[in-house]
Amino acid sequence: MSVEGSPGDGDPRPSAPGGQVVQMAPRYTVECLTTVDDLPRELWEALAPAHDPMWGREVFAAMEGAAIGPDAYAYLLVRLGDRPVAVLPLSAVHGLRLERVVGPGERRLLAPVARLFPRLLRVPMLFCGNFLGQGHIPGEDPLAPQAAELLVREVLQFARRHRLGTVVFKDFAPRDLDALRPALDGEGFFIVAGLPDTELPLGHRDFEEYLVSLPAKPRRNARNKIRKFRAQEGLRIEVLQEFGDLVPDMMGLYRQVMDRADQTLDVLDETFVRRLANSPDADQRLVACFEGDRLVGYLHCLFRGRGAVGARIGLDYRLAHRARLYHNLHYAAIELAITRGCRHIRFAQTAYEPKRELGCELVEQNYAMTHTRRLPRAVLRLLLPRALETAREQALAPKS
Repeated sequence: MSVEGSPGDGDPRPSAPGGQVVQMAPRYTVECLTTVDDLPRELWEALAPAHDPMWGREVFAAMEGAAIGPDAYAYLLVRLGDRPVAVLPLSAVHGLRLERVVGPGERRLLAPVARLFPRLLRVPMLFCGNFLGQGHIPGEDPLAPQAAELLVREVLQFARRHRLGTVVFKDFAPRDLDALRPALDGEGFFIVAGLPDTELPLGHRDFEEYLVSLPAKPRRNARNKIRKFRAQEGLRIEVLQEFGDLVPDMMGLYRQVMDRADQTLDVLDETFVRRLANSPDADQRLVACFEGDRLVGYLHCLFRGRGAVGARIGLDYRLAHRARLYHNLHYAAIELAITRGCRHIRFAQTAYEPKRELGCELVEQNYAMTHTRRLPRAVLRLLLPRALETAREQALAPKS
């Protein structure tokens, strides 16, 4: 299915004298594809962000075959004439469980409703961008106003066709929303601040130079945590390129982390992790900690261009604190990224205090939200900004 729009630069018209015909300017069109397999690899690589590992084609392929939240996916491909210029992934969640995505205080308030009337807390929602990573519209930068208007209109038409009332452009950096703002404003979207991402700038010659670059207190803390890990008998950290046989153990450690998480919008399942681990196209490593032959912690790292990401972590809390396992897995990932010549490494939108200590900067991200119906849209605009700002302040507040 596709829709059309004019580039709006004064389309040439057929001229009258002598019956001469002037060729019309190409038009923007949007085609809706149902799987990433409909996008040739060469096209995806040409459009996708060059240094964001969460935008590897293999990540989206693994998402489609797993059960991590969305129950349908689509890709809106924008063309100018015959030339592809942008693509926007969509993730449809017909039964988003609100009690899983709010903070702990709100979860306690919703608990009686969740027990007695679970269907009231199931919300159909359409996520635009990357369900597991930072939002982008891969392609030409900036997106032309006519293309942006057509794209936003098609997003809303998709939501209405599939009965997805709430529409969210998820985790977009402010500048990445700039080209869409006139179109979003015209369709009733409003912008709210989301949880920031965490990014550590690199460019160090080696890990020791990274440590020296830290302020005095974080540097002392880092050396102390490394000493405490090395003092633990039987623990070692290895970097693995092939780790498919460890996936069941990884999932057990991952569940320990998720059981302690404040929010669980995207919970990975074994199918996703296994498909990604076994993908021949994924540039990835597992930073794995073993106690003897037993996996007790890991950080799954992905790479793309000059960028790296510590995508997901798993910890055995039986020894995580005394061995300073969380920090040492991150130190090993940072050393790996430096060795590979990466310019930055990103981590998840959690545990902001220890990530500040690692030297991470906060990368601001926004949601652009609306509802396909007027009354729910007004309610969202009234309630959500305040609720999300409260959740953001709680997440960023020092926990020491």
